[in-house]
Amino acid sequence: MIAERIREYEVVMILSPEATEEEITATIEHVDGLITGGGGTVGEHNNWGLKRLAFPVQKFREGNYILVKFSMDSSAVTEFNRSLKASEDIIRFLVTKI
Repeated sequence: MIAERIREYEVVMILSPEATEEEITATIEHVDGLITGGGGTVGEHNNWGLKRLAFPVQKFREGNYILVKFSMDSSAVTEFNRSLKASEDIIRFLVTKI
């Protein structure tokens, strides 16, 4: 049996600039649910606020940046990425190993 490989990760997400505070909070809670549902634990959240994008993404020139730090088994990260990609609220994201 392969031992679990719990690793530290962070995800930076760009949400729509038109999203309200309630929608941003709901999206963060959804992502937290994906992490805990995959057997991970959520660390800290940082809301970097509305920032200008380097280039237009889905016709948006600005986006709400959110950073979430978490721990998860490395085998569950692929499914986590797939779930984030399917989310309509997140216009871009990047998951990195710390």
